[in-house]
Amino acid sequence: MNQKIVIRSERDADADAIAEVTAAAFETLEISNQTEQFIIEALRAAGALKLSLVAELDGRIIGHIAFSPVSISDGTQNWYGLGPVSVLPELQRQGVGKALIREGLSRLKDMGAGGCCLVGHPEYYIKFGFQNMPGLVLEGVPPEVFFGLSFDGRIPRGSVAFHEAFKADGEK
Repeated sequence: MNQKIVIRSERDADADAIAEVTAAAFETLEISNQTEQFIIEALRAAGALKLSLVAELDGRIIGHIAFSPVSISDGTQNWYGLGPVSVLPELQRQGVGKALIREGLSRLKDMGAGGCCLVGHPEYYIKFGFQNMPGLVLEGVPPEVFFGLSFDGRIPRGSVAFHEAFKADGEK
């Protein structure tokens, strides 16, 4: 992508555009329940959206990434979950998602985070250093699509729990 993409922190006025980008990005994805925009809204409402970045092109939001705290059964603190990450369908596969992930991971490290985990496509996330971590599990999720990335060299062991907001489905 040759155009200048700006990655910046979410602003209050961005919420509707983020919801639109997220809904569009997941609309036709078979592995999605199309609830990702509701998850972001619920994370925001709960104060659990600890790092939220947008990608802007010519003043228009074209991508978004969310990070929220996770809990780990071994008591490890200061780990985060990555997701959802969204890019408008017509701009996917042009480096926008990579830019959001790289900037997000950099900012997490700067915040003193111990690490990050996610559920995602194996071939994609290993490019960023994520790996399957034996002994770190997310109940109900196949281990081959659950990944972690330690920033401090310590590898937690146990069950990971994402924020309750990940159960949001848009129903009140």
